[in-house]
Amino acid sequence: MCASYKPYVDPDAVRQTKEAVSKQPELGNVAFSMKGKSAGGIAVRMETGALVQNGVADNSRAGKFSLTGDEPVALLGTDTGVSPAEYLLMGLAGCYTVTLTTLAAAKGIELDSIDLELFFDINLNGFLGLDDSVRKGAQGIRVDVHLESTGATREQLEELVRELPANSPIHDTLANPVDITTRLA
Repeated sequence: MCASYKPYVDPDAVRQTKEAVSKQPELGNVAFSMKGKSAGGIAVRMETGALVQNGVADNSRAGKFSLTGDEPVALLGTDTGVSPAEYLLMGLAGCYTVTLTTLAAAKGIELDSIDLELFFDINLNGFLGLDDSVRKGAQGIRVDVHLESTGATREQLEELVRELPANSPIHDTLANPVDITTRLA
């Protein structure tokens, strides 16, 4: 793998960010936003919106990235994009990569690679209303983490993986109740 693909974050930048938020806790208040529009059938087209930090909007990301969500044909879609479950796994994988890279940097561990395999297990009998005893969402999410580091022991890498649940914001969001407000605008 090319060296430019190695997971890396500047440990000094992590320290400086922590210090800045420690001195001004309101800097820790961040809101990500997305805008979505039906794209035909059950598909949706999404674009990134403004990033708001401490009440101040940064519009430089608005419309910068777009995503299409759909379902496979077997699940009533037209397979024009990644499924919502796959996007959820992408969010968790992205957060795990950020978290692992940041934790490793703080511990002075240089990672050579991070490879993740994620699985979203769902029983459609719940979603389809065929069995009220089955939840509509995931029955479970499984993640296999493969880390490589020429300078770290297996024990150090295992410790990084054990620390993921306590440090990943997306893991925390999925594992714990969070208020979701949905309304007709």
